[in-house]
Amino acid sequence: MLTLFEKIKPYIKHSLKVSYGHTLHVEEYGNPKGIPVLFVHGGPGAGCESYHARFFDPEVYHIVLFDQRGCGKSRPHASIEHNTTDLLVEDIETIRDLLKIDAWVLFGGSWGSTLSLVYAQQHPDRVLALILRGIFLCRDEDISWFYQQGCSAIFPDYWQDFIKPIAPEQRNNMLQAYYDVLTSDNEIKRMAAAKAWSLWEGRTANLIPDEQVQKAFATPHFALAMARIEAHYFIHHAFIQDKPILQNMDKIKHLPGVIVHGRYDVICPLQQAYALKQAWPDAQLKVIADAGHSAFERGTIDALVRATNMIAGKLS
Repeated sequence: MLTLFEKIKPYIKHSLKVSYGHTLHVEEYGNPKGIPVLFVHGGPGAGCESYHARFFDPEVYHIVLFDQRGCGKSRPHASIEHNTTDLLVEDIETIRDLLKIDAWVLFGGSWGSTLSLVYAQQHPDRVLALILRGIFLCRDEDISWFYQQGCSAIFPDYWQDFIKPIAPEQRNNMLQAYYDVLTSDNEIKRMAAAKAWSLWEGRTANLIPDEQVQKAFATPHFALAMARIEAHYFIHHAFIQDKPILQNMDKIKHLPGVIVHGRYDVICPLQQAYALKQAWPDAQLKVIADAGHSAFERGTIDALVRATNMIAGKLS
């Protein structure tokens, strides 16, 4: 079973000013002359860490990591102002122009799969291949499953902690209720809600509970960006309601693709990956029998590293 590549450090970091006062944090790893690959992180709101570069052979790939608007080391932190899917697509193009990359591989998980697919559909000539994990189509039913009714039946104990910051009479629309609190002026209630929102995701991400993951998701800096930005995107139907992903797959179904999904993913159930595969017949679908949503479960790591190696072989 394959594991992550050895730890590496970025050879350069960028502070990139983009539209409406946002500044993005961008890092480059690996071989500057290698196959360009963009790591598209999840959330929205999660941000990148250096270990995300370890899915790729650093001798083969020119690895680009960036923190999307409002999260990670990008500024302003936790900002939802001028933060939309189309603007993120524009940001990716700005990064590509900055680095003088003609076309690249997209590697995205969860919300990162959503954004990768939207970007590819808007700029198919700029994409060499896609490696996607934990598919999230961002349809209303996908959001409702996790934040209203569905996953709540699998984790009723954790669900009680999730609904605790919301008044009982408002629990028939958890997304709206959370959005109202997370955008309010009450800092104490806002932080309590952010922690509860983020911890709900951290607790359900792995098939086997991982205390380190839960601890990371509960940290205030991470939780605030994750909760505010996710609620902002989801209350607005991820800003893609007029251009649903599955209906636009004809634009990119010619591109090489690998889909990796955990059988027991309760955040983004396998049905979403299966639906994407039906709309993208030539893509490879790898269902990991002993994994949930996280990218860092053994079987998922193995499948993702095999995918990056395979795509590198095809493109070399």
